[in-house]
Amino acid sequence: MPDPVSSYRMKFTAGADVIDFMGHVNNANWLNWAQDIAIEHWEKVADPAHVDAYLWVVTRHEIDYRGNVGEGESVIAETRIEKPPTGARFERLIDFFREEDGEPNGRPIVSVRSNWAMIQKDTGRLARVPAEVARAFIRIGD
Repeated sequence: MPDPVSSYRMKFTAGADVIDFMGHVNNANWLNWAQDIAIEHWEKVADPAHVDAYLWVVTRHEIDYRGNVGEGESVIAETRIEKPPTGARFERLIDFFREEDGEPNGRPIVSVRSNWAMIQKDTGRLARVPAEVARAFIRIGD
């Protein structure tokens, strides 16, 4: 499997607004955080011309829960892309770790596998992921 060229980390802290009736982060909020890190990774790493030309939409999320956090606790999310794109789609992996001294600690407590489809901004249609777009995130051949 090719190595990611770029992985990206982001810290999230659970405020009262994301806590559910069980006293921990609501399941839907993990998806919001997954989307937040995916978008920020794209905007920080991609060529600005690509950011101007393309959008991404989620086509599927798959989540594994192994733990949770309560109000005031923080997690470090790390995202990466390990497989070359297939047509208009990329698979993105996101792991959430308990935070300790600003670093991920232990095994992921939540893991997300997401499929994202690329859309051309000017047409609103699916677009095959060009190699030059993919190269910012994963080592691929031409």
